[in-house]
Amino acid sequence: MKENILHISYKQYRLDEPLPDGLSEVIEAARDARNTSYSPYSGFRVGVAARLESGSIITASNQESSSFPASICAEHNLLTHHNTHMPHDPIVMLAVISSDGENECCPCGVCRQVLADTETRQKREIKIAMCSETTATVVNGASALLPFTFKFNPTEE
Repeated sequence: MKENILHISYKQYRLDEPLPDGLSEVIEAARDARNTSYSPYSGFRVGVAARLESGSIITASNQESSSFPASICAEHNLLTHHNTHMPHDPIVMLAVISSDGENECCPCGVCRQVLADTETRQKREIKIAMCSETTATVVNGASALLPFTFKFNPTEE
């Protein structure tokens, strides 16, 4: 039997201190995006923002449906829009924040897989910031959140 130990590299920041690489601007855009959340059933508002390689920032929020399985997470919403409309402008950084001011907002399992798929498509990792109102934990890529991803190798690619 072979045993391996996973090590996950991450950085934690207080948001009242200076942040690296324009991270504060992306976090602020995610905060603003929360205002567009449609979450009347859970009351759990989530906003996400991503900085693209071009420097542009795009945003999205979670959108619930009365048919609850038809709801869409903020991250999935943003990544689907990005992959459809601007796939040639890679995402370099993404920040996600929820209405729960105390706890950092972490992507669900589906969103972690969609993040991994996006990284595969764009052939580069995405810096991911999981934020509360006062802190952010930052990882360099979806593999830190989902080390064992589903990999499908279609014949056309």
